[in-house]
Amino acid sequence: MKKSFFFFQTIIILCISIHSNAQTTVEKYIFQNSNLSFEERVNDLVSHLTLEEKVSQMLNSSPAIPRLSIPAYDWWNETLHGVARTPFKTTVYPQAIAMAATFDKNSLFTMADYSALEGRAIYNKAVESGRTNERYLGLTYWTPNINIFRDPRWGRGQETYGEDPFLTAALGDFFVKGLQGDDPKYLKAAACAKHYAVHSGPEPLRHTFDVDVTPYELWDTYLPAFKKLITESKVAGVMCAYNAFRTQPCCASDILMTDILRNQWKFDGYVTSDCWAIDDFFKNHKTHPDAASASADAVFHGTDIDCGTDAYKALVQAVKTGKIPESQIDISVKRLFMIRFRLGMFDPVEMVKYAQTPASVLESPAHQEHALKMAQQSMVLLRNENNTLPLSKKIKKIAVLGPNADNSISILGNYNGTPSKLTTVLQGIKEKLGANTEVIYEQAINFTNDTLLVYSDVKNQYTFEGKQGFKAEYFSNTELSGKPEITRTEPKLNHFWQEGEAVVQNIKANNFSARYTTNFTAIEDGSITFELAADDGYRFLVNGKEELNAWKKNRWGGQTFQLKTTKGTVYNLVVEYWQGEGKGNVALNAGNYKKTDFTALVNRLKDVDAFVFAGGISPQLEGEEMKVNFPGFKGGDRTSILLPAVQTDLMKALKTTGKPVVFVMMTGSAIAIPWEAQNIPAIVNAWYGGQAAGTAVADILFGDYNPAGRLPITFYKGDSDLPEFVDYKMDNRTYRYFEGKPLYGFGYGLSYTSFKYDQLKMPSKISKGKSVSVSVRITNTGKMNGEEVAQLYLINQNKTIKAPLKTLKGFERINLKSGESKIITFTLSPEDLSHITNEGISQEYNGEIKIAIGGHQPDEANKTSGNVLTKSLLIQ
Repeated sequence: MKKSFFFFQTIIILCISIHSNAQTTVEKYIFQNSNLSFEERVNDLVSHLTLEEKVSQMLNSSPAIPRLSIPAYDWWNETLHGVARTPFKTTVYPQAIAMAATFDKNSLFTMADYSALEGRAIYNKAVESGRTNERYLGLTYWTPNINIFRDPRWGRGQETYGEDPFLTAALGDFFVKGLQGDDPKYLKAAACAKHYAVHSGPEPLRHTFDVDVTPYELWDTYLPAFKKLITESKVAGVMCAYNAFRTQPCCASDILMTDILRNQWKFDGYVTSDCWAIDDFFKNHKTHPDAASASADAVFHGTDIDCGTDAYKALVQAVKTGKIPESQIDISVKRLFMIRFRLGMFDPVEMVKYAQTPASVLESPAHQEHALKMAQQSMVLLRNENNTLPLSKKIKKIAVLGPNADNSISILGNYNGTPSKLTTVLQGIKEKLGANTEVIYEQAINFTNDTLLVYSDVKNQYTFEGKQGFKAEYFSNTELSGKPEITRTEPKLNHFWQEGEAVVQNIKANNFSARYTTNFTAIEDGSITFELAADDGYRFLVNGKEELNAWKKNRWGGQTFQLKTTKGTVYNLVVEYWQGEGKGNVALNAGNYKKTDFTALVNRLKDVDAFVFAGGISPQLEGEEMKVNFPGFKGGDRTSILLPAVQTDLMKALKTTGKPVVFVMMTGSAIAIPWEAQNIPAIVNAWYGGQAAGTAVADILFGDYNPAGRLPITFYKGDSDLPEFVDYKMDNRTYRYFEGKPLYGFGYGLSYTSFKYDQLKMPSKISKGKSVSVSVRITNTGKMNGEEVAQLYLINQNKTIKAPLKTLKGFERINLKSGESKIITFTLSPEDLSHITNEGISQEYNGEIKIAIGGHQPDEANKTSGNVLTKSLLIQ
């Protein structure tokens, strides 16, 4: 008995001793002690780094430091509307501009919360598999984009929350809070407000453009959202913009970076440059002679990360030559490690609740349901004459046409993930109506022309070495050099990869190349047109002769080559392709061009009960610095906001049938549709609605969801309403300053039911420095249950001061059953009741202002679903 006792006692002591030694080994450095404060740990960690190691951690792709057990980490990650560009399937919510159209802060909070959960699951997988060095698998998300969408021609406006500073700030606030979580110690994920500041195109000029606006415009329009997210939401990061501001690159701006961000707002988070922005200092802005000078200046101004290039590597030499002290480098490195510690990257999994997030959260039912909900909430009913909508589900025959009818690229927007399932408009309508309705689909036109390449099924004409299809060779470099990583036979050539997605084996959809070889046997004399679409570069060879070459300079959309054919002749075809950063796609189709005969089309379809035309534009045409040059589009921006004429022409032809025509418009920006606004009975603006876009469109078209989305941007009548694109002054821009009559105003949107506002209660006067409470009763006076977006505007009455004509200061989305009433209350703070002086100072209104509450702006000219109440307030 005694022997047994001493034996176990010895074992216990030995185990304690081993555990103690293990702890000593693990906690060799102070920064490894999770019981200490983050500040103590960060200071200790940085004290052990060499200068070269410190600088290496200031690149977006930060290498591991094995001697300190510091893992590699890439700061560049995206979750604009769902976790993007990862090799994993994720939930894709509507594009940012569409989420803004919900006017629902809580929905945005939930979306961000769900996205952070999915991001955590992905990061946990990366840690388990030792892949923390890979881009798009981390927890530092470079979103939200809170630039003001001042001009509808900007192709990246789709990534924003619209044209209004108040709406942008409110939605951005809820997004940041949802993404970063509410744990008192750890961040769920780290948000990053971008692009700081005064940045909204044109895209082709963004690396050289120098912006100058008045102090009034800076503080009235361009900075409010950044101020809120930094001083109140406590956003973890900020991204400085490409352009210059008052002659200095934004990432080295005395005013923006030093005076405002660090000194006035006391921001202590990290700042990353936009990618390749530091190179712009000396390559494009020409404000600095070389990388060392540019990098030193950026760091002096608080830019902690150089994204995309190795410019910051010159900091080592800059320190040694006295351009910048190492102590300044320390400040940046400490900020960066503070974020990583706050994300729990140096603590045991059991201490960080987010680190225990299971993979089952990816595309969970709740997340998919919310993607559908937000798609439904985002869609704006612009016109519904004679109650054309909702359509009957008993409809016998319906035609679905247009370039966006079955376009999966359009619904996903940009900066997007890849869902396991998505639904286009055509699919949504088919699923809604089932087998009892005949659904006819014809694309009919492209976005900008009526001549389509009508594809032929030629797959059996492709053979290689006796097998049907293509010989596919994949290389782990962009030059087709060396031996291919893998060679295989593929039945057709049609690939689309999200950034970071696996291509084959160890090759991901970044920095690879491929060669596809086949023999094409002609079955008739004549000709056939091959269409090759690829990104980034490609070549097309026929019998060894190069016929298409976009190897160095490509444009989105591809090129075509017409081959004269002789029956029975075999033609050797080779497609060579390389992909750098971003999404990858390569496809070879064949057929012959045919111009759509609108008269014949209408005659063929005249017996349908209704037409749904899904048109508008697409992320294939608008977006970030794109290689696009179709009529009306340039470099990702638009040169005209008018709907391409061919789409109007087709709808004119459809209207001659006398059958109902419904225009489902997809877009990331405002489109001018003057003819449609007068002649098409039903128009639904569906944006880029995410994975469930088609289901949501069908729900609205057939009455299973009552639309309540509102426009977060002004829809102008035409190009003549717009000032010069390069002019950043706000005169005659956005609803706050536009003096004309828009086609559809900011905040506009119809419903299938009606609402009445009454019992507006508020004091008639208040003292300066006091808040004011404003309440109103809202009643659903129609026959359908529905949601309403109540909006409160201030209307300036003092024409002697510089102030917006009117400005949003409150909004709330509520659900009301038919006949139901609710009272909602807005509280306006002294800051809400203030305007910006010419000097850029916030100053409370003095005298009379008007307050308007309703489901739209107080002077909306279009038919609406409710009324607006106004009352004067005297501030003394």
